[in-house]
Amino acid sequence: MQELISLASGYGTFPVPSEAAEAAIRVIQAGPLPVSPAGGLAELREALAQQYQRPGTASAVSAEQVVVTPGAKSALFALFSVLLRPGDEVLLPTPNWFGFSQLIERAGGQVRHLPLAAEDNYALDPARLEAAITPSTRILLLSNPNNPTGRVYTRAELAAVLEVTSRFPDLYVVSDEIYNLITFGPEPVPSLLDFPDPQERHLVVNGYSKSLALIGWGVGYLVAPAAVAAACTAWQFATSVAVPAPNQYAALAATLGTSGIAAGLLEQLRPTRPVLLAGLASIPKVPATQPEGTYYAFPDFRAYLNATLPPAKAAAELTARFRQAGVEVVDGTSCGAPGFMRISYAVPEPLLQEAVGRIRRALES
Repeated sequence: MQELISLASGYGTFPVPSEAAEAAIRVIQAGPLPVSPAGGLAELREALAQQYQRPGTASAVSAEQVVVTPGAKSALFALFSVLLRPGDEVLLPTPNWFGFSQLIERAGGQVRHLPLAAEDNYALDPARLEAAITPSTRILLLSNPNNPTGRVYTRAELAAVLEVTSRFPDLYVVSDEIYNLITFGPEPVPSLLDFPDPQERHLVVNGYSKSLALIGWGVGYLVAPAAVAAACTAWQFATSVAVPAPNQYAALAATLGTSGIAAGLLEQLRPTRPVLLAGLASIPKVPATQPEGTYYAFPDFRAYLNATLPPAKAAAELTARFRQAGVEVVDGTSCGAPGFMRISYAVPEPLLQEAVGRIRRALES
């Protein structure tokens, strides 16, 4: 049996940045490890706050607004646990990352989906957004760039969304920006923190495992109004532990070396991105896809589903057929889009070329 090629992983095959590894080693070799405050080392929080002081934006982020967490999932869970009250809902534009729903539900919230369409490139229409907000809507949860679609929402699009949310003073907007540096669009990915926030309702989650190659180091962070950040720090102190100091010093080195590390990752992805996109474009009845961000494509295979089955069951059958052909992908049903598949191109080029060929042959059969 041929070896399975996984294009389903959410992690790339990037080496650890040397400056991050060296920083962690220095701390380990220096003697007993320092114990970090629950919210993170002061120097890391300050460096992260400085990342958001960009000319021409509304940002004025301070270190007290930053909480360093054991991964971005922990940052999300802390925010949901602090903000959600019984009966509260989180409005989630869909397709979106399959892990959000479990985090929201485990924090006591309820998910309400706002379906978006591939046919208009997943546009987030302000009128539809406003109509979807109810008295129970506590959080609008965005991801930019979006996992799995690779869609990047522009500054103008975010401004239109925030013009709507500003009319709901009890509504928080949470933006997951963990892929913010993995972009092939003409402009940098805008951050939610670039926009004015007079009502103190904008919150950002990010981490180091996607855009800065600290895979497996378990470092994430959130940026929130000071009162929310303090509540998240208290929640983390009560329920978890601070991120180990060597990991935080590695993250600090990666923060200080952000531009070079991110540029290096993009260079590694430049050869594989066209291999996947061209391979998908060569498959009949699969509409062209041009993701601007992340290292995924999210092609539409609905033309190949068994029409006699319910969409989710037919999508599972197609995913199983790909696996039988030797390729593992993420079934888009888990992201709210049966018939679509999330496919990573953050793998070595020869493996990707072989995998695309296997997918094509599986569909031809």
